[in-house]
Amino acid sequence: MSLTPVEQLARLAEPDQLYVLRRLTMPERRGLLAHYWWHKGQKVPDGGWRVCLGLGGRGFGKTRAGAEWVSALARADGSCRIALVAASRREAIEVMVRGPTGLMAVAHEDEDLVCYSDRGLVEFASGAQAFVYSGYNPDGLRGAQHHFAWCDELAKWRYPQETWDNLLLGLRLGEGAKVLVTTTPKPIPLLKRLAADPATARLGGRTRDNDSLPADHVAAMDGRYAGTRLGRQELDGELIEDVEGALWTRDMVEQGRAEKSDCPAFSRVVVGVDPPAVAGGDACGIVVCGLGIDAIGYVLDDRSVHGLAPEGWARAVVRAAEAWEAELVVVETNQGGEMVESVLRSVDSALPVRPVRARYGKGRRAEPVSALFAKGKAKLAGIFAELEDQLCGMTNGGYEGPGRSPDRADAMVWAMAELLLGPRAEPRIRRL
Repeated sequence: MSLTPVEQLARLAEPDQLYVLRRLTMPERRGLLAHYWWHKGQKVPDGGWRVCLGLGGRGFGKTRAGAEWVSALARADGSCRIALVAASRREAIEVMVRGPTGLMAVAHEDEDLVCYSDRGLVEFASGAQAFVYSGYNPDGLRGAQHHFAWCDELAKWRYPQETWDNLLLGLRLGEGAKVLVTTTPKPIPLLKRLAADPATARLGGRTRDNDSLPADHVAAMDGRYAGTRLGRQELDGELIEDVEGALWTRDMVEQGRAEKSDCPAFSRVVVGVDPPAVAGGDACGIVVCGLGIDAIGYVLDDRSVHGLAPEGWARAVVRAAEAWEAELVVVETNQGGEMVESVLRSVDSALPVRPVRARYGKGRRAEPVSALFAKGKAKLAGIFAELEDQLCGMTNGGYEGPGRSPDRADAMVWAMAELLLGPRAEPRIRRL
């Protein structure tokens, strides 16, 4: 994938950047600023959209995207009126206007921009005006009229729906009115509706997409939060929401997470297996769980594989059992019957296999295991993003998560049920 000139420039060492910039003429510098300031996912798209939603991780460049868009509008039409809406008037002034990537920072050298903080007014060199509003005071937008609006950090607004409604009712000056929303995502109802609307244009990306950020900061944040709900929301810009009636919520998952280094010794280790319904098609769920000497069940590993023939996923099961010195492999045989067990034994004849058949649907089968997590009797020893997405998609009535089937979640349920709800073998102590 080809890089834009500014992306190429950003990847150079600082002395090389200065060498290039010093040799650009003033028109070339302005051209670079006007046309190549963005990185991938940061430029507001062209087209006849009315609402554009910019979801991004912290530091991705959402404020810069909004400031550049508003500045271009003001530069093109000196008669336009623009609404600037933030969580508070103070944040609108300090971030959207005076911030390091706000309107004053992105103004061209020959453009005078004046901000009257006490009046909540910004005047551009062209004559265009921007007016500051707060998501804490929806009535402040009553009676106000605008051509365009930039809404920053909508997920933080105190009264998001009321503020949004008043804003749209006043967006009636001229043709082609547009609203740009830039925010770190949170699953509030308004944001979910905007994201689900097929007419909504999109921009955004992850924190690590911004090459201008210090590499050590990005690495530190990834090391601490990557894969967690907080990291996926705040760093990757994902809108993560709970499914109504889900057996696992995101909060339950986060509260039930343990560091591997903090886990106790284990008296039993079991591998749960949910074979694919179609050979070489669906994924084969392979999840390792252990019973700690503290009587808590821990998810230790997700070894699930996708798109393999029976012998392929059987070998993956054997590797997982050997790696964790598992005493038992619990495998569901509803789909393949005796063939499932025979495939595993053909790879390793000594593999300790216990075939199980499901009498109930996946959701009903998972309920008692979900209750164990809710009571703190079962935990995740680490981060398992794909498994967690499936768990949070399981409901009493079925499955509403990613993919066609919760293969990983089902495998985990079988393993946990064996450890905490079924018969126990003689204890055998081992550590991670």
